[in-house]
Amino acid sequence: MNSPPSTPSAPANRWAALLVLCAGALMIVLDVTIVNVALPSIQDDLGFSGADLAWVVNAYMIAFGGLLLLAGRLGDLTSRRGVFLAGLGVFTAASLACGLADSQAVLVAARFVQGAGGAMTSAVILGMIVMMFPEPREQAKAIGVYAFVAAGGGSLGLVFGGALTQALDWHWIFFVNVPIGILTAAAAARMIERDAGIGIGRGADLPGAALITASVMAGVYTIVKPAAEQGFGAGTTLACAAVSIALLLAFLWRETRATAPLIPLRILRSRTIAGANLVQGLSGAGMFGMFFLGSLYMQRVLDYDALQIGLSFLPMTSVMAVLSLRFADRLAMCLGARLTAIAGLTLVVAGLLLFTQAPADADYVTRLLPVMLLIGCGGGICFPAQMNLAMSTATPSDAGLASGLVNTTAQVGGALSLAVLATLSASRTATLAREGASSAAALTGGYHLAFAIAAALVAAALAVAIVVVPRAKAPEEEAIGAAEPA
Repeated sequence: MNSPPSTPSAPANRWAALLVLCAGALMIVLDVTIVNVALPSIQDDLGFSGADLAWVVNAYMIAFGGLLLLAGRLGDLTSRRGVFLAGLGVFTAASLACGLADSQAVLVAARFVQGAGGAMTSAVILGMIVMMFPEPREQAKAIGVYAFVAAGGGSLGLVFGGALTQALDWHWIFFVNVPIGILTAAAAARMIERDAGIGIGRGADLPGAALITASVMAGVYTIVKPAAEQGFGAGTTLACAAVSIALLLAFLWRETRATAPLIPLRILRSRTIAGANLVQGLSGAGMFGMFFLGSLYMQRVLDYDALQIGLSFLPMTSVMAVLSLRFADRLAMCLGARLTAIAGLTLVVAGLLLFTQAPADADYVTRLLPVMLLIGCGGGICFPAQMNLAMSTATPSDAGLASGLVNTTAQVGGALSLAVLATLSASRTATLAREGASSAAALTGGYHLAFAIAAALVAAALAVAIVVVPRAKAPEEEAIGAAEPA
């Protein structure tokens, strides 16, 4: 019988396998942020409207967020290594299709498929890391490395995307994934040990996956289409929102009755797991909106080109790298993951609030660099701590589920918040323009509102971390892997 990756033959093999897993994660993260930088070029070339342009991002996020849970559970049932490799294949092929796209419909469709591949790749990574590194100190360090790649690697994408977009064109931000995907898959096939899941007979809950994916799709559509065009109180908006909520309720009903639910509700009995995922969703919502709209603020208001936008975010990533790779694990072991997350979230809130004060003629060194440093410091210590909390009670049979859940909360939160923030920002800009504000002032006012809401979301995450997440794991708290009743 094949050995699971939780018992590697040598420590060096584990760290080499970790690098391969992180390479796969980096490819996914780079793609998301590279696209953000190239959005203006994509809009000009393919003729997207301002509202429809968000679908270049949302099509990916909907598939990614909607399929993470199913992909993570499939990894538990079959093979996490197999799901990881299949995801790399789907993502690489879809990237090629994105690069060849010559119409809005083709690009959005290819982005949806790309999101599905990204979900398969990403959903099982944390579960594999937890199984490979069972010792707490090593596990904290390994998760810190992954957290840096997942959170801080985005700025590398901004720089890389800016350079590619300027030197060549936006098509190449997708073409570059093809050789990277092939090389990563080849390395993974050699370096990651084969594993056997708990058995496909346990079921994959395809109806549950369909319901939650449809609910997310309907929710995002509600925000970016009828809400943006007719207002949040319009009949069409309310009807679409009701469909999204009904699908969500149907999903929850399904999970209480399915023999093998996509999300066994027992996983939420743990205050640590439930609280950490809520923190992850709220903080991801604030941060993702900041990256997307911050890039547009620099491009449309400050007149930065694609490369300048990427370089502007580089200090944030550099600080994240130093803290998450060198100090985050030490802080978590010394202060505990909860206090470390609280400290980091506080810094992120401060940075986002400072961003709301950036004027239409902002000087980078005095007005934007402090924002980047504060958010970089906060993210560098809170993201690894949040992931440690979210995986803290994962068992071998549920590691993929826990990994998929923590990724899902972040990605769905990001997709929904992006839709809300983009819509409210555009509405605020239009209102200011009607009142006679200049184009730059109107745009700046819209972005300020978005940054303020992003700060409020991260502040809500901070409140959850303080109130909901327990100070330490209670001995009587049930593990999420407790046996289900027969």
